[in-house]
Amino acid sequence: MRVLKFGGTSVANAQNIKLVLDIVIKKAEKEKLIVVVSAFTKVTDLLVLASQKASSNDESFKEIVAEIEKKHLDAIKELIPVSEQSSALSHIKRIINHLETLLEGCFLLGELSPRTSDTILSFGELLSSYIIAEAFKQQHKNCGYKDSRELIKTNNNFGKAAVDFEISNQLIADYFNSNESQIVIMPGFIATSVDGIGTTLGRGGSDYTAAILAGALNASELEIWTDVNGMFTANPKVVKQAQPIASISYQEAMELSHFGAKVLYPPTIQPVFKKNIPIWIKNTFEPQAEGTFISNDVPKHSNPVKGISSIDNITLITLEGSGMIGVAGVSKRLFEVLSHENINVIFITQASSEHSICIGILNADAEIAENAINKAFAIEISQNKIDPCIIEKDLCIIALVGENMKNHQGLSGRMFSTLGKNNVNIRAIAQGASERNISAVINERDVKKALNALHENFFEENTKQLNLFVMGVGNVGEKFIEQIHQQKKFLKENLKINLRVIALSSSKKMYFDEEGIPLKDWKSLLDNGETATLEAFISKVKSLNLRNSIFVDITANQSVSETYEQYLKQNVAVVTCNKIACSSSYDNYKNLKNLSRQYNAPFLFETNVGAGLPVIDTVKNLIASGDKVNKIQAVLSGSLNFIFNNFDENNSFHDVVKEAGIQGFTEPDPKIDLSGVDVARKILILIRESGYQFDIEDIANRSFMPAECLATTNNEDFFKSLIKNAAHFENLLAEAKAKDCRLKYVATFENGKASVGLEFIPKESPFYNLEGKDNIVQFYTDRYIDQPLLIKGAGAGAAVTASGIFSDVIRVGNI
Repeated sequence: MRVLKFGGTSVANAQNIKLVLDIVIKKAEKEKLIVVVSAFTKVTDLLVLASQKASSNDESFKEIVAEIEKKHLDAIKELIPVSEQSSALSHIKRIINHLETLLEGCFLLGELSPRTSDTILSFGELLSSYIIAEAFKQQHKNCGYKDSRELIKTNNNFGKAAVDFEISNQLIADYFNSNESQIVIMPGFIATSVDGIGTTLGRGGSDYTAAILAGALNASELEIWTDVNGMFTANPKVVKQAQPIASISYQEAMELSHFGAKVLYPPTIQPVFKKNIPIWIKNTFEPQAEGTFISNDVPKHSNPVKGISSIDNITLITLEGSGMIGVAGVSKRLFEVLSHENINVIFITQASSEHSICIGILNADAEIAENAINKAFAIEISQNKIDPCIIEKDLCIIALVGENMKNHQGLSGRMFSTLGKNNVNIRAIAQGASERNISAVINERDVKKALNALHENFFEENTKQLNLFVMGVGNVGEKFIEQIHQQKKFLKENLKINLRVIALSSSKKMYFDEEGIPLKDWKSLLDNGETATLEAFISKVKSLNLRNSIFVDITANQSVSETYEQYLKQNVAVVTCNKIACSSSYDNYKNLKNLSRQYNAPFLFETNVGAGLPVIDTVKNLIASGDKVNKIQAVLSGSLNFIFNNFDENNSFHDVVKEAGIQGFTEPDPKIDLSGVDVARKILILIRESGYQFDIEDIANRSFMPAECLATTNNEDFFKSLIKNAAHFENLLAEAKAKDCRLKYVATFENGKASVGLEFIPKESPFYNLEGKDNIVQFYTDRYIDQPLLIKGAGAGAAVTASGIFSDVIRVGNI
């Protein structure tokens, strides 16, 4: 004898029921079967809604009944030949009439008792099981039907009745000992009390019905057929990388089902566990898929964690006070109060000082629990020995589950470290002595991030998913996206980094895709995106709350730079080529660095100086190793170097500056480069990273630009002024040639003073032969005294700047 149970999605409609027929009839060729079925999908929810509306004197319950009736009549018309439909249709209409009579009573009385509610909810399974049984009879001659209410007996705890196994087991055994049918169809979920009143076994109770039957008959196996390929390492709707579990122990399955693994109703395991009857979780829509096998004989795996699960809608209640310390019976009183109110306690933890007890219950029970507890401890509260209980709602319990966790050290630390790195605050912790699960209570808004981060750590071969929110899609931004698209596969295979661009924003449009933007189509998707604002972009990043989030700023916009604090406080890393933040006031610079440490959110800006050159990283390593930077000399503007390398008798200053802009070497406003402000910002950042407190006002800027050029307010006027002042620039060039020198814009820091300005560089200087758009930086330190540490290479251009940003993103992934 084998027991099969098919859930609501498996019997959602006639098409799905035909799949069930195929599965069962093939299995019935080998042995006798009991087939337990749930109500059609959503029917139980419709019955709940109808009963609520009827008891609230809302006549729209009749529309719901009509919807339920149509759903079942349609199924009969598809499953049963026209010549044999008459009796089935009449039977369904009789059941619907009975349902409508009960609901009319609720409407007239304006109330809904638990007993009536159970009776109404039973109609879903009564309707589905009858139709499915009639469909089976069309294809299998030896098929019978049995009402579960005649065999499964319970107490009168309506809504979640407790089974009387002694009576039920005897009734089940007696019936099937004399039954000759090869296939017996039975409704799940429903039962009757010992005195004959209709009861239910709790939502999801059809699994339980099947397990009760399997246990009573010592079935060879219990099969739970659903719409997924077994139990998963996490909820696949929340964690896309969740993997099916091939085999799992009864204890592990119980833990996972208790913590929200919805493919299995928690009490299901008890009746079969005692008799060591294996359970299969199978997929109706992929019957050939392996599924999950639950038994005592589970092979040991290298990963001690079998799954990660969660329970939503949790309220944490804390009872605390000095009057609890050393006083016997406080816990007993607390749990008696909750038991009396029929409130299930999901989570318990107590401080070893006995100063407080913390329990987790469902949000729906919070108000009743609060009133009952405060009433029970009213005397102690009035004497200030115990505080009124503290209520914290909208929380969630997450749990690591695994039979072999007790044999592995460091799992708790690994779990809490992972949550901490993602800025997930833990409100309470519990771990049973069996060490089969480690539970933590967190804010409900963090559950998706927490589950994904834990799953990544424990199940995904150390692959780290980075979620990028990119602002700025100009020359550099476009190259950055292109490089990600090109390297995505390489990163995943070789560096175990799964890079996803979740959001893109220009100054006008922004586009989000939580599953990752298809980069081959990013331009058209962004063009059709929503209107971009900084506030809306930040709000969306916060609401998504994804693990390993990185905000990538590829703009030169001050307003964007002023948002970094908000990202860092949300544990979102910031990678930027925008120099404004790090060259703003020293207090703001230090604040951002401190926030980065406080919230464990990297703040990286390598491309602020030298584009893709490792300049800032080199300074950081020097300082970290105990060295001291005493002097810096540098050509830090690739754009200015390009301009002065190409400015000659044949190419006017105006034309060379124009070309630099076309090639993407200058900022959108070229005055930022030519005024020396950009170089001043860069040397300021290097000075600060070298450990000195410095501000932009402390840097002497010896500008070579005429005041008229700097006074322009737009690019058109600026370029006109370059033509007008051409003689000024030609005189500079002539003076350099006369001195046998080259023009270079040099930044210097020495003896606590800094300056930037145009200099005449002699041939013997390492700066003299600096070609194209290259940068050069010389660090004189306590260790590099006579010969400086020198870094040289391309310091401007969209591709090299994009690669520097990309390197910072990879650096975040490796932290």
